[in-house]
Amino acid sequence: MKEKTRLVTAGRHPERFAGLVNTPIFRGSTILHGSMAEWEEKKKRRAADEPGATTYGRFGTPTHHALEEAIAELEGGYRSQVFPSGLAACATALTALLAAGDHVLLTDSAYSPTRTFLTRVLGRFGVEVTIYDPTSGGGIEASMRPNTRVVYVESPGSETFEIQDIPAIAAVAHRHGAKVVMDNTWGTPLFFKPFEHGVDVSIQAATKYIVGHSDAMLGIVTCTEETWPLIKRTTQDLGQTAGPDDVYLALRGLRTMNVRLQQHWKSGVEVASWLETRPEVEKVLHPALPSHPGHALWKRDFLGAAGLFAVVLKPASPAAVEAFIDSLQLFGIGVSWGGYESLVIPFNPSGDRVTAKWPYTGQALRLHVGLEDPADLIADLEGGFAALAEIEVCTPLRA
Repeated sequence: MKEKTRLVTAGRHPERFAGLVNTPIFRGSTILHGSMAEWEEKKKRRAADEPGATTYGRFGTPTHHALEEAIAELEGGYRSQVFPSGLAACATALTALLAAGDHVLLTDSAYSPTRTFLTRVLGRFGVEVTIYDPTSGGGIEASMRPNTRVVYVESPGSETFEIQDIPAIAAVAHRHGAKVVMDNTWGTPLFFKPFEHGVDVSIQAATKYIVGHSDAMLGIVTCTEETWPLIKRTTQDLGQTAGPDDVYLALRGLRTMNVRLQQHWKSGVEVASWLETRPEVEKVLHPALPSHPGHALWKRDFLGAAGLFAVVLKPASPAAVEAFIDSLQLFGIGVSWGGYESLVIPFNPSGDRVTAKWPYTGQALRLHVGLEDPADLIADLEGGFAALAEIEVCTPLRA
């Protein structure tokens, strides 16, 4: 079955719900059983980890199970588990796989709250963390220890968009008995197939492209058969539960994700290519552009590109950068991404980087190209550069 068709059909069972096309929203905590025999049978099914078997709302409803079934099928994993946020998914997966005295290798380009959770929370309980260069590939072998249990990857990297050589990293990790955990939010289940490249646990901040409309918070972890029992048990031990209304919004967004992502990809490349021509721009960091250092790896491993990338401006005064951002009408100032709307947010990774110095001195901006017409987005950015230039004439940057 083709991917586009699976997006429409995965996790759907109209025959179970009076022929309804969409799995209904099941809101509930208590689940009644008609007899003691039925209660005991349901407990046995849940103890055997039978998909869909539940005795209490915290363990999921048919709404949750529909999304979990669909994502596992699309990512190519064994089973999936839904969480109330992307960070909750990251934190629970890492907690499941690590214990006191264990060591984890963390890419220097990881989502900063994930780094904080590892160092500030799990670090208190005796987990050691080593930051490694995201471009090192198989070179992580030099950082592996006898107690290394997890190698954490994120490709492309958060904000700085390094593409990692996931198969090379996985080969080293598995040779040393470690698991590879990947934040696959940018790649989505459509554009990067984690389990085909050696990943053991794949994490989606479903808040982004799966929901797709900036109106729900959600995370999803997809596992191999080996890692599933640990993830499932830890999820239940920590009481992690996502609301059924948010899960329903993710199911709805999933059905149109291919169409949306194709447009994000096309428009993102168009806007990024235009930015490369601007004299105010020092560097555009978009993996789908030939100028990107990791473009060859992106072309080898990925099936498409998201609408999220970074641009580094040439040095300009803070007032000029502020004027550039404030003048934008279609790019909203806000965190998150993956919705239909375009976004811009300034960032500076200099203080966070451990393995490699950030090479740029100008202001870096993360852009999410939404579903607006790219010609209108380019015109909006042109207005921003005009505002920047006007301020620079009055307050030029001093060395």
